[in-house]
Amino acid sequence: MKNKVKILWILFGICLVVTIGLWFGVKKSNPKYEEVTVTVISAEEKKIKNKKNGSTYTQYEVKVNYEGKTYNLGNAHSVYAYPKGKNVKAYFSNGKMFANIEGVKSGSTVGTLYSVFLIGSLILFFVNLIETSKLSQEKRKVENEI
Repeated sequence: MKNKVKILWILFGICLVVTIGLWFGVKKSNPKYEEVTVTVISAEEKKIKNKKNGSTYTQYEVKVNYEGKTYNLGNAHSVYAYPKGKNVKAYFSNGKMFANIEGVKSGSTVGTLYSVFLIGSLILFFVNLIETSKLSQEKRKVENEI
């Protein structure tokens, strides 16, 4: 059990270092994109409720038209800036449309890898806390028996 906990903490450390490196990579990245003008087709605000805990979050679905094709506008943070029929600035990259450059960066390969390692780091951290707690309880149990 002790070796398992050590290995998990080492994996967490490696994952955390990679995550930090990727964060800097995302910040310094200069993905290829084209700044374009698009026409808003629709903008909807959806409240999504978590059935388990009752909390809600808002999802913004903005559809835009560019050169006769319809795209979902990624990384939109409101619907108020996107009234139907309005021409707005957007960023086109790898066949996808984004509301801002941060969306282009997070949608890139480095941005996706960063997200994966960030989630992995968080999961490993909580697993490590649980396993370390179990090891500590096991040690106390053994000490109390002696």
